[in-house]
Amino acid sequence: MQFTWQHQGQPMSMKRFLTTHAISMRTIKAVKHGTGAFLVNDQVQTGAITIHDGDRAGIQLPDEAPDTAVAVSEQPIQVEYEDANWLVINKPAGLTSVPGPSNRTDTLVNRIKGYLIASHASNQRPHLITRLDRDTSGLVLVAKHRVAQGMLTEPRIAAQLVKTYQAWIEGTITPASGTIDRPIGRVADSPRRVVTTAGQRAITTYQVEATQLPHNVSRVRLELVTGRTHQIRVHLTALGHPLLGDALYDGNLAWIQRQALHAVSLQFFDPFSEQTLHFEAALPADLRALNHD
Repeated sequence: MQFTWQHQGQPMSMKRFLTTHAISMRTIKAVKHGTGAFLVNDQVQTGAITIHDGDRAGIQLPDEAPDTAVAVSEQPIQVEYEDANWLVINKPAGLTSVPGPSNRTDTLVNRIKGYLIASHASNQRPHLITRLDRDTSGLVLVAKHRVAQGMLTEPRIAAQLVKTYQAWIEGTITPASGTIDRPIGRVADSPRRVVTTAGQRAITTYQVEATQLPHNVSRVRLELVTGRTHQIRVHLTALGHPLLGDALYDGNLAWIQRQALHAVSLQFFDPFSEQTLHFEAALPADLRALNHD
């Protein structure tokens, strides 16, 4: 795979040129140490490289072979968007994001691998940028190669990744909008997380969208500023309003049997096209039912 850009302006080093295009230092070091090549005007260059006005420069890297430790699943995925660099997938509830001790053969990563192989993709090692708990549905962003993954770790680009969720809770949060800024930490010998002063800082913003739903249920829209494990679930539980159906955090199971949480929209800056991309995922049937029962 090859990525090049045309330079306009004063001369600069190859390193500076690449970092201005969000190529990570990790990738630059890999090329420098022999994994790939630096290109200037379609010619491989070595040593100290200077990029001049009008030059087209960049990097060339080998395609990424599939990870042999990851099993292939031929089960389907719902692709909302795809180009040479990104996949946006609408994950169903009940599907684990990454392989682990309890499931190594049919997770979202296994399915994406199967999809990439079946479509004869050049790069067959997916990189999950966002991930969701098994029983949370909605949008997941996947980088199709390590260059794209590295670009989204660049702070100015990472700051433009916006993940929005819809959640259903019992009761009503007061005030109707605000920011939850409470640290989250582990619970010994449990998958649960809790708000604790010993935890990592965690920030969630929220807005109550509807308070007149049946059975004293509210629909809430939330955005993650940080990305801690179970962050929305823990923050809502700390406010006294756990998600409906969230058995781990004592949510009410009367109306739904999984946590009522959906990653409804995803927005990020694509450094390849230099455009902001925005996606939305329709609610699955079990969550739509909470609005009408």
